[in-house]
Amino acid sequence: MLWESSKMEQRYDAVLGVIRDGFTVSEVALKFGVSRQSVHTWMKRYEEGGLEALAERSSRPATSPAQIAGAIEARILELRRHHPSWGPVHLRWQLKKEGVDPLPSESSVYRALRRSGLIEERARRKKLPEFKRWERGRPMELWQFDIVGGLLLDDGTECKILTGIDDHSRFMVCAGIMTRAIGRQVCGHFAATLERYGAPEEVLTDNGKVFTNRFGLTPSEVLFDRICRDNGIVHRLTAPFSPTTTGKIERFHRTLREDFLTPKVFPSLDVAQRALDTWINDYNTDRPHAGADGEPPVERFQKRGDQIPRPALDLSVMNDRSGDDWVSRTVSINGIISISNQVFSCGKQRSGHLVDVHVLDTLLQVWDGNELIKTVPRTTKGEVRKKRAEPHRKRIK
Repeated sequence: MLWESSKMEQRYDAVLGVIRDGFTVSEVALKFGVSRQSVHTWMKRYEEGGLEALAERSSRPATSPAQIAGAIEARILELRRHHPSWGPVHLRWQLKKEGVDPLPSESSVYRALRRSGLIEERARRKKLPEFKRWERGRPMELWQFDIVGGLLLDDGTECKILTGIDDHSRFMVCAGIMTRAIGRQVCGHFAATLERYGAPEEVLTDNGKVFTNRFGLTPSEVLFDRICRDNGIVHRLTAPFSPTTTGKIERFHRTLREDFLTPKVFPSLDVAQRALDTWINDYNTDRPHAGADGEPPVERFQKRGDQIPRPALDLSVMNDRSGDDWVSRTVSINGIISISNQVFSCGKQRSGHLVDVHVLDTLLQVWDGNELIKTVPRTTKGEVRKKRAEPHRKRIK
């Protein structure tokens, strides 16, 4: 083995041991602790270039056929700087769309990002051997729905977004913005989604009040449940405190926050909805999805033509009642409902019914389906406080 001094001097001594002192190559190799091939290499270098040829040389190969071409690597870095959230899968998909040839592998794209400091290496969780991705077998079999916040307007209003995803294709079927996550606005976006794509076989939601009241103190049917029932859709619910059951829509919310919501503020609801629609269209059509074998969701969702024919939609419950001046209430067991702290009876015979209330400036009109069942004067908040205080004043007197 070579000792610490000058490696060039040691190689020179080894060469002299053969050509001057008459030792064999094997004897010199044994003495210096190297292979016979190394001694032959040093002798060849010395014959061709003298003492300077014995200096240390780089072990880097002269050519690397698998290395990315400079122009392709420059394009990768340019795309990454314009789209910081794009990873190797998305970048490679974009290069494929642009007709780059030869197309680099995902690992080559990853190494290019590492060399330029545009990506940090992180420890990855190991997949368990029994890991299996869970999904339905075809489009329109199951949709997942949820509500996410965080969309801000210039006036300080924080809006909510109703999101819906097809379980098989990861195609976003719904992304509707609303000022408040109340039953009417949620169901308005849900009904518009059904009109656009048709009715799925099942929908999966959490146990939020806008989706169901099956487990309330007085279980009843809310508007979302009613739309599902009228259209033959099975409404499935997650177990309490089990967000992983709707894991696909929850994972989409992470992408939505990182790529769209942060740190944008929109001037109005209409501008925000148009911007979200544009982003959703790119997500569905131009963005490869790792959970869909690298395909954009639209390619899988377009196969929904093979689905079982569904019956015609029945959205009559939403006709002319989708505005902010309409609210829905479930009649209690004693026939009572409450609107803006104003309590009145609809009749015990309607216990458990879902009624619609048209909130006018001076009146409250209560509808059960297409039947107007009651009209009552609307009282202001001051009048409500005054009525509540009257029994207290009488006791004082």
